[in-house]
Amino acid sequence: MGEGLGVLLAIVSSALGGSAAAITRYLVTSADPVTIALLRWGIGFACVAPVALALRVRWPARRDWPAVAALGIAFFGLFFILYNIAVGYTTAARASLALATLPLQTMLIGAALRIEPLTRRKSAGVAVAMLGVAAALATGLAAAPAGAWRGELIMIGAVFCMAFYNVLSRPFMQRSSALGFLAVGMGAGAAALLAVAMLTGRIAVLQQFGPSEWAAGLYLGAGGGAAAFILWVLALQRASPTRVATTMTVNPVAAGLLATQLVGEPITPNLVLGLVAVFAGIWLATTEARKRVPA
Repeated sequence: MGEGLGVLLAIVSSALGGSAAAITRYLVTSADPVTIALLRWGIGFACVAPVALALRVRWPARRDWPAVAALGIAFFGLFFILYNIAVGYTTAARASLALATLPLQTMLIGAALRIEPLTRRKSAGVAVAMLGVAAALATGLAAAPAGAWRGELIMIGAVFCMAFYNVLSRPFMQRSSALGFLAVGMGAGAAALLAVAMLTGRIAVLQQFGPSEWAAGLYLGAGGGAAAFILWVLALQRASPTRVATTMTVNPVAAGLLATQLVGEPITPNLVLGLVAVFAGIWLATTEARKRVPA
C-alpha cells in the first residue's frame, strides 16, 4: 500500500507540475527565468514554512543542513532557472515531454550510486516511456516553434539536477521528515534566487505585473510550487525514486491541456500517440509481476 500510495501522490504532483509548465509558458513573455523561479519558490516557501511550523515537523539534523541546503539550491534554484529558459524556446507540452526523461536519469543515477537496483520490468517500463517521449518529440519537430530543440536539450540537461535530488533526498527525509526536508531545501533555493534577483536588478520586473500575471504567479507558487512538491516529497518517502520519477510522464498531459487554453498551443496526434506509450511505461515500471506460490 505504501508504494501504491506513493505513486498516486506522485501522479497528482506531476499533474500540478504540468499545469505549472503551461503557466510558466504564459509568464515567460513578461519575466525572465530567474524572476519566474523566484516567484514560484518565494511564494512556495511562504506556503510551506508556516505549515511545517504549525505541524511541528521534525527538522533535518544540524549536520545535514549543508547537504539539504545544497540539494535545495541545485534543485529549486539551478534546475528551475534552466527549466524556465527551456520553456521559453519550445511549447509547454514538448518541454514537459523532455522533462519526462527524468525516470531514465533517476534510474541510471540510482544504479550508479548503488542506491536502487535495476530490475528487468522497471527497465522495460522506463524504456517504453522514453521511446514514447522520443517518438512524440521527433515526429512533431516540423510543427514545433523555431529552435524548439534548444529548449528540449536544455530541459534534458536540467533534469540531471532533479534526478540527483530524487536519488539523494530520501536518506535525509528518513532522518527528519518530508515536510521539514522540503521547507529547508526550498528556503535555501528561494534565498539563493532572491540574492541573484537583487544583485542583477531583475526583481524590479515584478513591479510591472498586472492582475493576470500576479494571479498566474500565485498559482505557480501555491499550486505548482508548494502543493506539488509537498506531494512529491511525500511520494519519495513512500516509493522508490525511479517509480516516483516515472510518473513525471503525466506532466505533458496537464501541460498540453492547459496550454491549449492559455496560449493556444495545439495537441497534435504524435503527442497523443507518444503519451499512450508513456502511460504503458508507467504501468510497467510501477507494477511487479506476481510470483507463483508453490503448491
